[in-house]
Amino acid sequence: MPKSKVRKKADAPARSASSTATRALAPSPAWYPIVMAVVLLLGLAYMVVYYLTSSGTDPHIPIMAGLGSWNFAIGFGVMLLGLVMAVRWR
Repeated sequence: MPKSKVRKKADAPARSASSTATRALAPSPAWYPIVMAVVLLLGLAYMVVYYLTSSGTDPHIPIMAGLGSWNFAIGFGVMLLGLVMAVRWR
């Protein structure tokens, strides 16, 4: 069976890739996972509070009662923000 030829890649022009590569691969700051966890838990807590206070005829938190189904969007939006932070965490 014939062997395939290996192609040489053209040399890229010289640029300051070392500074951008170092910056792109730098780890996240130490506070980042703490903020990420707080944002995730804040979204979860919002959803739990909404579920607990929306049951019954008299809502305990009038602001949440006025928002209605938008509470789901707020809670999931905050949790989605935490998920985006988790994906970007190095």
